[in-house]
Amino acid sequence: MRPKSVRTSVDLPRDLHRRLHEAAARKGCSARQLVLAAIEQAISSPQRRKSRLILDRPLLAGQRKPISITNQEIYELGFP
Repeated sequence: MRPKSVRTSVDLPRDLHRRLHEAAARKGCSARQLVLAAIEQAISSPQRRKSRLILDRPLLAGQRKPISITNQEIYELGFP
């Protein structure tokens, strides 16, 4: 065992284990290196919070007069 290491066990489905070793072979590294890199990436990158885009104004200014329509009118136009 490497110094300052902790041995752990993880039960993987057979298919995932096979794909892990195939991916490691394609990348020219060991499965251990691939797993460690994936864990590092998962815990080091902060989760970006998806925020809603709030539009106060139209993206493009139009030349026409704005229209006012209710949800009920939209529904009636779309689903006659």
